[in-house]
Amino acid sequence: MGELFKLGEIMDQDLVTQGAAAAGRYQDIVIQYLTAFGIKILAAIVFWVIGRWLIGFAVGLVRQSLEKQHVDPTVLRYVGSIITVTLNIILVIGILGYFGIQTTTFAALLAAAGVAIGMAWSGLLANFAAGAFIIVLRPFKVGDFISAGGVTGTVMEIGLFATTLNTMDNVQTIIGNNKIFSDNIQNFTTNSFRRVDLQAQLAGSTEVAAAVALLKDKVAAIPHVLSEPPVDVEILEFNLVGPVLAVRPYCHNDHYWQVYFETNRVIRESFIDAGYAAPMPAQAVVVQQSA
Repeated sequence: MGELFKLGEIMDQDLVTQGAAAAGRYQDIVIQYLTAFGIKILAAIVFWVIGRWLIGFAVGLVRQSLEKQHVDPTVLRYVGSIITVTLNIILVIGILGYFGIQTTTFAALLAAAGVAIGMAWSGLLANFAAGAFIIVLRPFKVGDFISAGGVTGTVMEIGLFATTLNTMDNVQTIIGNNKIFSDNIQNFTTNSFRRVDLQAQLAGSTEVAAAVALLKDKVAAIPHVLSEPPVDVEILEFNLVGPVLAVRPYCHNDHYWQVYFETNRVIRESFIDAGYAAPMPAQAVVVQQSA
């Protein structure tokens, strides 16, 4: 019996020893894997930081090269955005490949995701395509004063998906490129001058030829009104009050509103100084009595 007990104790001690050895091996394996994974995580972080720095450096070089060639600022921003997005995607794929993920599988998944996203975000892709056409066809550029997509203002930026305008009341407005490109675009900066369209109401008793000559002389003297083309003052229509004159001076785009308001003031002051009757609606009433 004593020998059996001794044999059992020896076997228990062997089992404990084997279990401790196995636990130690498992612990070493876990530590080894965690160490390797931690090193990969740290390496991925380093790759990401260095990659982002290199991307910024490369984009800066491209922009400097294009600036030396006097490329339009609109094209600079557009090209910079495309290069940044493309290089970031390549960087992410490279980091995933470093972790052992098959990049071909990732590319297939990316393509499938692109199709799904394209179907869900068809409007966004339409904005992207419209932005490309705006860059190529160039109906306007950064700094132009335009009216597009129902908004009038100065172009501040043409992005991949949207264009930013500053309206006349200094409100930043962002419009989708597709809305701009699918609608009428008015570029007020392209031509060197534009016409101011105003109207002047005359009383029926006013001599039209004298009023026309007076306005041509007074409006032409307003600062920033161009001598060529000359000021147009003609009869536009007639109403119950009397003749309506079309008053149309020409000026540079930068002086449009100054000329607009000054012309309105000159019309009123000129008619008052000339002693013209105030335009008032008049109707003739005929009363007939029965015999």
